[in-house]
Amino acid sequence: MEGRACPTTIGRLLRAEKFGLRSHRKTLHTGRAHTERDKQFRYIAKNREDFRSTGDPRISVDTKKKELIGQFKNPGQSWRAHDEAVNAHDFPQDAVCRATPYGIYDPERNEGHVCVATSSDTPDFAVDAVEDWWHLHQSDYAGKTRLMLEADGGGSNGSRSRVFKKRLQEFADKTGLEITVCHYPPGTSKWNPIEHRLFSQISATWAGYVLASLCVFLGFIRRTTTKTGLKVTATHFEKHYATGGRVKNAEFKQISLTRHEVCPQWNYTIRPRKPPENTE
Repeated sequence: MEGRACPTTIGRLLRAEKFGLRSHRKTLHTGRAHTERDKQFRYIAKNREDFRSTGDPRISVDTKKKELIGQFKNPGQSWRAHDEAVNAHDFPQDAVCRATPYGIYDPERNEGHVCVATSSDTPDFAVDAVEDWWHLHQSDYAGKTRLMLEADGGGSNGSRSRVFKKRLQEFADKTGLEITVCHYPPGTSKWNPIEHRLFSQISATWAGYVLASLCVFLGFIRRTTTKTGLKVTATHFEKHYATGGRVKNAEFKQISLTRHEVCPQWNYTIRPRKPPENTE
């Protein structure tokens, strides 16, 4: 008579062989990689080590996917006695608002900060979020004069955005920080640390729950944590961000911007043009 193993035993044996419930992972590339992709990744790693060795702050930044706030279906499952009713269709006009989360992740401290707006994703919003993070954590980096940003090559913090550079210049002038920006090559945003160290954890936290209000939305972000001790703060920006900002040639020439010798289209440093303002 053949013996049968119970589900508990099968589960234990599968876990012992490193089996588990897994989802798809986007790692296959069908297009041609940029010719300087490897050079840029090596250069980012070099800059990371430089900032790590001196204790200067290094942050990974990006905009998370916009979310409709309201009684909408959210992928995933949650423990509950009964199914929760949601809208049959995801019509934007039925939403309370559309939330745009911009995240800042500090890999050395394993801390994230998310700023949420309900208007457009713009360079002004991106730099305001970085400034908000700095106001919260500048005491953690007392005496440091450099800041490194790892950012995607497109979107509100795109490598070609003049407005993003102008706003970073204003931020540098306010704080006295020398800001080094390293952008990821096209098609490589998934390697930006914020994607898998912060954004994926937030999505896992609210999976299966209805994001019925901004209060609920922010609450799920703030409760996000991991076994490695991730801490996340979040704030709501009530300011309206309009698209279409422009920087004239004369204004752009006033930016104290130095492009690096390695992949200058993606790497540059913006230095303060004057002593920092007194923020006391």
